[in-house]
Amino acid sequence: MAKYTVYLVRHGQTYFNKYNKMQGWSDSPLTPEGTLVAQTAAKALKDTKFDAAFSSDARRAIDTLKIITDENISDLDPKKIPSFREQFYGYYEGMNSSEAWYMTGMPHGEKTFGDIIKKFGMDKTKDFMKDADPFNDAENAEEYWERLNEGFDKLDEIAKDGDTFLIVSHGTTIRSLADRYGDGSFEIKSGPANSSLTMLERDNGVNKVTSYNQVLK
Repeated sequence: MAKYTVYLVRHGQTYFNKYNKMQGWSDSPLTPEGTLVAQTAAKALKDTKFDAAFSSDARRAIDTLKIITDENISDLDPKKIPSFREQFYGYYEGMNSSEAWYMTGMPHGEKTFGDIIKKFGMDKTKDFMKDADPFNDAENAEEYWERLNEGFDKLDEIAKDGDTFLIVSHGTTIRSLADRYGDGSFEIKSGPANSSLTMLERDNGVNKVTSYNQVLK
C-alpha cells in the first residue's frame, strides 16, 4: 500500500446547520453564507496540486467540492465515495440537535452531545444513539467505522506513493477521525467549522491526523 496525504474539508454551511438540525444522511442545500465560505476555502486551496478529488454522495458535499475544484489549478474530475458520508442518525434525522442529544444522553445521565463525549467518548455517542432510536436504524460505532474503513480501502486501491487527495466530508465524520487518529493532540469538544481543513496522512493503511479544524482564509 501507498503513503499519501488527504486534505479533509467540511462542506459549507447548510440550512440544517443554520437551524441546528440533525443532518446525517438527510441533506439540505448550502446557504448563501455556506457558498461564500466554500469559495473562501477554494481560493485558499487553489494552488494546491491534488491528484484526485472526492466527496460523499450528499449534495452539500458535492456542491462544496465543485466550488473548490472549479478554482483549483489541477485538472480534476470529482468523484463520489458514499462511504465518507456523515454518521446516520436514524429516527433523529432532521430533529432539533439539542433535543435529539438530550433524548440520547439522558438514559446515561448526560444532557448534551458535549457531555456524552466528555464522559464516555465519541464512539459511545454513536452507540447510545442507536440504543435510543426506536427503529434501531442509527449507526453504532462498529457499523460507522466499518463503512469509513471501506472508504479508505477504496482510496488505497488507487493511491500511489506521494499522492495528495482532496475529500469533502462532514463535521462529525471529520471530528471522529481526529479523535481516533489524532493521538489525543486535538480538542474535539467542538466540531470543525464549515469549510475548514483537517489534514490526514495514510501510510500503508495506518491513519494519522496531523492538523484539525484549520479555518481557511
